[in-house]
Amino acid sequence: MALTLYYHPLASFCWKALIALYENDTPFEPHIVDLMDPAAAAAFRKIWPIGKFPVLRDDAQDRTVPESSIIIEYLDRHHPGRTRLVPADPDLAREVRLRDRFYDLYVHEPMQKIVTDRIRPKGMHDPHGVEQARALLQTSLGMIDRDMGSKTWAMGEPFTMADCAAAPALFYADKVMPFAATHPHAAAYLRRLTQRPSFARVLEEAQPYFKMFPG
Repeated sequence: MALTLYYHPLASFCWKALIALYENDTPFEPHIVDLMDPAAAAAFRKIWPIGKFPVLRDDAQDRTVPESSIIIEYLDRHHPGRTRLVPADPDLAREVRLRDRFYDLYVHEPMQKIVTDRIRPKGMHDPHGVEQARALLQTSLGMIDRDMGSKTWAMGEPFTMADCAAAPALFYADKVMPFAATHPHAAAYLRRLTQRPSFARVLEEAQPYFKMFPG
């Protein structure tokens, strides 16, 4: 098979790429990487020395494509399907990219800061950093709640790369800082995302691994 995705079913940034692949029923070979296995980790680093996933390998084009947003853009251009994840119109495309970066930088990253702090060794925790992350997450959720008050998806009616980014970011953010009671529009958006068949499939496949999630 031409496309291979190197990923882990619990990794939130991998979910972004999986949603894009499932959204368009794009054929690919899933390759789960266990970074705790030295041999598997070493083999993966031969493909992408940085050692972070997801990474898409397109053997037909002899291309290695890292980073979730770049993977989605690559799929949208070279393996398009029924759902156009990045609009052809340059102004709309810029807005999609802005929302994609917003969810990655201001929801996803502070969420990961909180989660990572939970698994740090005793005496190595960063309470100040976690407090800053929670404050940023609270601000971001307020912006999302106002933005999603009258929309189905991040860009309105079309489902785009921005929604691929929002799904894992909001799902895990709700686990570390539940927001249904305080941000009803953001919570309703998350419910719609979890009901989207592409994301529902990702969640179903991740079920056996949820016991590994701290807290």
